[in-house]
Amino acid sequence: MKALQVSRKVARLGLARMASAVSSSAAAKVGPLKLVSIDPPDPLGAGWQTVRTRLSGICGSDLSTIEGRASTYFDDLVSFPFTPGHEVVGELADGTRVVIEPVLGHAARGFPLPHAGAAPGDGDDYAHLALPPLEPGIQTGFCHSTGGGWSTYFLAHESQLHGVPADMTDEAAVMIEPAAGGIHTALMCWPSIAQTETPVIAVLGAGTMGLCAIAGLRRYIPNVHIVVGARYPHQQSMARAFGADEVVAPKELGRAVRRVVGCHMIGDYLSGGAHVTIDAVGNSGSIQSCLQITKPRGRVILMGMPAEVTVDLTGLWHRETQIAGSYTYGTESMPDGTSRRTFDLAIETVGEYDMGRMVSATYPLDDYEDAIAHAAAAGRRGALKVAFDLRPPQQRDTENH
Repeated sequence: MKALQVSRKVARLGLARMASAVSSSAAAKVGPLKLVSIDPPDPLGAGWQTVRTRLSGICGSDLSTIEGRASTYFDDLVSFPFTPGHEVVGELADGTRVVIEPVLGHAARGFPLPHAGAAPGDGDDYAHLALPPLEPGIQTGFCHSTGGGWSTYFLAHESQLHGVPADMTDEAAVMIEPAAGGIHTALMCWPSIAQTETPVIAVLGAGTMGLCAIAGLRRYIPNVHIVVGARYPHQQSMARAFGADEVVAPKELGRAVRRVVGCHMIGDYLSGGAHVTIDAVGNSGSIQSCLQITKPRGRVILMGMPAEVTVDLTGLWHRETQIAGSYTYGTESMPDGTSRRTFDLAIETVGEYDMGRMVSATYPLDDYEDAIAHAAAAGRRGALKVAFDLRPPQQRDTENH
């Protein structure tokens, strides 16, 4: 079968990092990602299923890996060679369509659950991510034992599988995993604003993940006022469609927040600011900007995946700003006091907001260099989500689930 694999070759990672300064397609040519022919995966035991990939998305963490920019933090939490692809809609042997909750949690690894009914991402000890019987891997798509969605087949544990509604297209279904990440971020805002009558939340960045966070805020956070900094016209339009109250260019976000909350400007910082700011970009400049527009004792949530950054934290110290990372999903504490699985919320949200329209282009695995280049330049090319399409040609043309 065909698979795109990432090898652990230091020289290729270095070449990819240098080539990425030219273009992502150049990094794909010389870097650690290669199209190979391998045997289909062998079942791993009870509870494991073989999944045939239909669509698998390309996300920012995938691009960081291909371009040699991933943090060394992950060195002990992945196993090589691995097949990327954690945003996946596929089908089981009996034809059932499924999406994958990619975290390789306690159940998949044969460890006791941290609590009854725990989702794969629940728990506060990550030892299981690096211990046998599986090889290390934070998720499907970063673990040699399981494979990933950038291949014809891969393995998934029953704890990771969610059925796809019959009336949902594959294009919509492949957005469920990103939507779950956005909803998790949105719900992380709630503890900071639960006692606020009309909380103001700023979102910097309106690519796929920023848009998913906007949809999560509008759908699940009561009375929220959402101010968004979006760079490109198609991102601005989609942000409004998903429920943003105000959408401006990123450099105007601070000014927009100032108008809404009625505060002053002191140097580069607002005297007040947003109750919570979500960073959906993930670099030194975006983190600094978010700290500057968040109110004293407010919260900044890092949704983008920064690696090494340089940020002046004096303002964070003086203003007693909270800063938190938002990684995946699991079991959510809802504003009404109930608990819900994030993926259940995401399935509902994808249908409600017609998120299948976010899939801008699909490519066969053979055209992976073009696919990577398109995904890396999605914003300026008017795109949002780019995915690999492994459905047979006749199925792509005739099926519309």
